[in-house]
Amino acid sequence: MGQLFAKIMNNNNPSTDIFLDFEKAEPESEEERQIYEAVAAVLDKGPDILDQLFDYTGCEEHIRKAITTPSKETEKAAWDAILPAVDQLQKFYEFSLELEECFPKLLVALFKGVAHSIDTQQALAKQLADVFDFVLRFDDSKMVNPAIQNDFSYYRRTLNRIKLTTGNANIKIRDELANRMSLFFAYPTPMMRCLSETTVKFLSQNSVPRDHVTRGLGLMANVCQEMVERKKFASAQTNMFCLRAMTGCVILVDHVNIQGAFFSKNPPSMLNRA
Repeated sequence: MGQLFAKIMNNNNPSTDIFLDFEKAEPESEEERQIYEAVAAVLDKGPDILDQLFDYTGCEEHIRKAITTPSKETEKAAWDAILPAVDQLQKFYEFSLELEECFPKLLVALFKGVAHSIDTQQALAKQLADVFDFVLRFDDSKMVNPAIQNDFSYYRRTLNRIKLTTGNANIKIRDELANRMSLFFAYPTPMMRCLSETTVKFLSQNSVPRDHVTRGLGLMANVCQEMVERKKFASAQTNMFCLRAMTGCVILVDHVNIQGAFFSKNPPSMLNRA
C-alpha cells in the first residue's frame, strides 16, 4: 500500500495533467449516460435528504415530559410527535440503501480497467465526488444532532411497551426494520459506514481488483487536492466540494484496504491530505 500511494502521490504522477470539470461535466458516451442517469436518479434526492436532516430538531421536550410527568396525555403527545420524526429517520435509512445499490455502478465504470477512467468519464467522476460530498455533509450533521438517536431510542422503548400491552398491529416500523435502523444510526458516521461496507462487499464478490479501486481513489484524492492548490476553480463552494471528495476518497481507502491509507511507508503527502 505504501508503494501504491508513493506512485500515486509523487510529483511525476499523471494526475498533474488531469482536470476534472466538476462545474460542467456531462456524459460523453451512451454507456456513460446510462450509468449517469441511473446514479442521478438516486443522487437527485440527496439535497432534500440533507435539508430534512439540517432542519431536524427532534422531540426532546415531548419525551422529557412523558418521562418526568408520565400520564396518558404526555405519553400520547410524545408518541404523536415521535411518529413523524421516525418517518423522517426511515427516509434517511432508506436513502442509504439506495446509495448502497448505486455506488458499485460507479466503482465498476471508473475502476474496472487497469487504467483509471476518471478523466475520460468526467460526469461519473463528478458523481463519485457527489456521493462523498453528500456522505460527509450528512455524517457531519448527524454527529452533532443527538436528537436522532434519542428519538429513535424512545420510539423503540415505547414500541416494545405497546406490543406488550395492546399488541397493536398498525405499527409501521416493526422489529426487523427497527433493528436495522437502530444499528445504522448507532454509528457516528452512518453513511460513510454504508459506503465502506458496500465497497468491501463489492470487492469480495466482483471481478474488479482491489488495487484498481484503491489506486483510482488515491488518484482521485490527488487530483482534487491539486485542483484546489492550483486554484482551478474560482468558487469557494466548488473548492470545498473538491476537498470533501478528496477526504471521502482517503477515508474509503482507509476502510477497504487491509493496511489502511495511513500505512507508515506512505509518503507524508498522503498523511497531509488526511
